[in-house]
Amino acid sequence: MPRPRSDDKRAAIMAAATRIIAAQGLGAATAAIAKEAGVSNGSLFTYFDTKADLLNQLYLELKGEMGAAALGGLPAADAKIQMLHMWSRWMDWATANPLKRRTLAQLQVSDEITASTHESANRTMTGIGEILERSRANGPMRDAPAALVFTLANALAEATIDYIIGDPDRADEHKQSGFDAFWRVIG
Repeated sequence: MPRPRSDDKRAAIMAAATRIIAAQGLGAATAAIAKEAGVSNGSLFTYFDTKADLLNQLYLELKGEMGAAALGGLPAADAKIQMLHMWSRWMDWATANPLKRRTLAQLQVSDEITASTHESANRTMTGIGEILERSRANGPMRDAPAALVFTLANALAEATIDYIIGDPDRADEHKQSGFDAFWRVIG
């Protein structure tokens, strides 16, 4: 009879995976993740069938957390105000969670993340996508492929986050400058 699963142990495994992947990359051994989580390697596989399953679940969790942070407290306002709100919240989440950001960046480009998982993650970001589409409807990127616009937005966000981390005393200024550049591209 299999052991009952514990939400606390699963959470510990996910947190450990985030730390280990951020430090060692996606090639990190599951034994290192289990040790960091304070569970046996066998226990890790009670929660995740394979390492790929763990990586896919971690990707979904981190994308969902980032999306929820960006959309949290979204004002009922025009698209530009909503985009600024999401931008600011995204920057806040990324700078407050550098290990999660680093791990998410690695997972985003991993061949281990399935197309189905990417689709599920995209569905969790639907609200962000809808506001981005409204924002670019009359702008210079209105006819560009949505994937290109999302990639450009991510590149501008990553550069802004790096500047905020490097110069935290001017975080608000960098956040606004990054948004202004982003809005000129799409708005």
